[in-house]
Amino acid sequence: MGHGTQVSKAGTYELPEGLLALDGPVVRPAPGSLPIRGDLAHIALANKFLVAHYVVPQPRPIGDADVELKLAPRDDAETVTTLKAGSYFEVMDFAGAWAWGCCGPDGPTGYVPASKLAPAGQ
Repeated sequence: MGHGTQVSKAGTYELPEGLLALDGPVVRPAPGSLPIRGDLAHIALANKFLVAHYVVPQPRPIGDADVELKLAPRDDAETVTTLKAGSYFEVMDFAGAWAWGCCGPDGPTGYVPASKLAPAGQ
């Protein structure tokens, strides 16, 4: 995976309209690639993947320092990429001290310490 990922602005997403349906088997994406877990997925993937819940992400800027995007919510987990300070991270879930999210619906996806995000509204 790349180093120094930067998302310069937050995305806006519309809710899908009409009946959503999947046709045939779907290949599960590699960990850290697309914003999908067993229980939830990014709203932009609603027409591609079937999960229990779809999330409209909450855009949050990375704080004053670059932060490593981790594959799991642990300091010793594999680093997917490094997110630049001030860039946007789309938060889809909080798990204890960690935020799970992505750089957009095409990824990359992973966990960052929630304390490394700028306060909401900044």
